[in-house]
Amino acid sequence: MRAIWLMGAALAVVAAPAVAKEPAFHRAVIADPAPDPNHPAGMSAFVIPARDGAMNAVLYTAAGPGSHPTLLLLHGFPGNEQNLDLAQAARRAGWHVLTLHYRGSWGSPGTFSFGNAAQDARTALDFLHEPATASKYRIDTTLIAIAGHSMGGFVAAAAAAEARDIAGLFLVDPWDPSATAAAIATPEGEATWRAEVAGDLPPLAGASYDLLTGELKADPARFDLGRRLVAYGRRQLTIIGAERGMATMARKVAGDAQSANPDARLMIWPTDHSFSDRRVALADALVRWLSALAPITR
Repeated sequence: MRAIWLMGAALAVVAAPAVAKEPAFHRAVIADPAPDPNHPAGMSAFVIPARDGAMNAVLYTAAGPGSHPTLLLLHGFPGNEQNLDLAQAARRAGWHVLTLHYRGSWGSPGTFSFGNAAQDARTALDFLHEPATASKYRIDTTLIAIAGHSMGGFVAAAAAAEARDIAGLFLVDPWDPSATAAAIATPEGEATWRAEVAGDLPPLAGASYDLLTGELKADPARFDLGRRLVAYGRRQLTIIGAERGMATMARKVAGDAQSANPDARLMIWPTDHSFSDRRVALADALVRWLSALAPITR
């Protein structure tokens, strides 16, 4: 009897249908798509005028016919980590990606400031929505999203809060400048901030410790990330914080966002501010988030 039972069990195991497992990573993260000879992927470099200066910009264009959804990808302060691996993954997934350097940063004409960077993000969104831009680069203006890292998270949220035609907002270990404004009221906080700014000034034109710090102190409410996320409302929002980075800020502003949008999502990963050991996972999270976005209705 035992032998018959064992034989039956073995047959049952052999006959059991295989259960499909979800791939560990989205295909666009780990594999190139088939080339499209008629509508190949590409890259265009240009300058976007911005008030008293301009932004040096690059648009990564996805392969395939017709219009494409587009991601505005914003780097932090000063922008040593530009997250271009995320741009490439999003393009492989069928998205155009616009990257840029704010006025006064990395050779872009003009003066760098935190306020100017926030304005620049909105200028870039306006550029993507211009009929001439959308026609030339085949941009689907009903499906434009923004992603920002560190300071880029703040400027992304500031722009998205004002622009009602944004389908989603994806923040990577975002910086809340208002929290820094509060911290520099103490000698310890000011010393930490001074050391950080000193190392970040070289690629920035027209910026100094006194000017940047004065900007934060003069109007902390203007730089309150949590307020911007509340104003952003109930649209799609994901925040991924870094435990060894700005996780405390991420948790706080996520709570603010969830007061207006219970569906806002927060994840905290055990990594550093640059996600140095989670780059593939970060690209996967972004691509899966993009693939779930729906076009806005006008």
